[in-house]
Amino acid sequence: MMIATFIVATSFPVGAAIAPGLDALVLTFLRFLLAAALFLPIVIFRYGFSLPGLRDLLRYAVISACMVGFFWSMFEALQITTALNTGALFTFIPGISALVAAVLLKDRLNRGKLIALVLGSIGAMWVVFRGDPDRLLALELNRGDLIFFAGCVVFGFYPSLVKLFHRGEPMPVMTFWTLATGSVWLLLLSGSELASTDWSAIRPEVYLGIVYLAIFSTLITFFLTQYSTVRLGPTKVMAYSYMNPVLVLAITWAIGQAPASLMVLPGAVIALGAMVVLQGKTGPHVRQAG
Repeated sequence: MMIATFIVATSFPVGAAIAPGLDALVLTFLRFLLAAALFLPIVIFRYGFSLPGLRDLLRYAVISACMVGFFWSMFEALQITTALNTGALFTFIPGISALVAAVLLKDRLNRGKLIALVLGSIGAMWVVFRGDPDRLLALELNRGDLIFFAGCVVFGFYPSLVKLFHRGEPMPVMTFWTLATGSVWLLLLSGSELASTDWSAIRPEVYLGIVYLAIFSTLITFFLTQYSTVRLGPTKVMAYSYMNPVLVLAITWAIGQAPASLMVLPGAVIALGAMVVLQGKTGPHVRQAG
């Protein structure tokens, strides 16, 4: 999950850089389709290939719908709002995921874990706003922020559904069919835009960004997150999201887009501390799906 979280953090600056160059649905479709195509030979080589039944396809389609909704909302929002705003809204995902897990999986949280969720969000937002209260007070939410928050709510269902719908199949198989059904969702949603896209007018760096997002931020993170969710549970997996603003800021510092400031350190310590606390027991052991 540490590796997956770092990769996800890199997707924000990459997504912000290429979002204006291509329709959000088309971009997300290419990302899913390429990731599925790259993963297919691995699945065939290790497990062979057979079409799942209708009920199994439905399981994968429901899981992939959460990811499709989140990624589409991110690219759509980044054309209207800022990476700072999306980073702030992203900090609510662990809390949303914990609420969903409590309902779907009866994954109860004690008072200490609830406090950790609140403090983790505060610490992560402190990092997002770089310890500057004026940045928080100057925050103006717009339509893009509402779109992205809706995507965050949908994403909050993702880890619980992975845990709930896993039937003991190898995780690479589940990952591939999640990507494949996600590609079908996106093909249905982006059909008209695909037909009208002027592919020759798209800058080469946009294609490079899509390849990076497909391989790292989609294929690899899908597999790592699904693998970890079955073993750790949704709340623990989503707690790693508190590291995301810290890593995003570190990456932007590294590429020279943001000045370093010691003011972010208290927030970083609080966010990372909350993540560690949430790795403890979250209540009665949840039944293993399957």
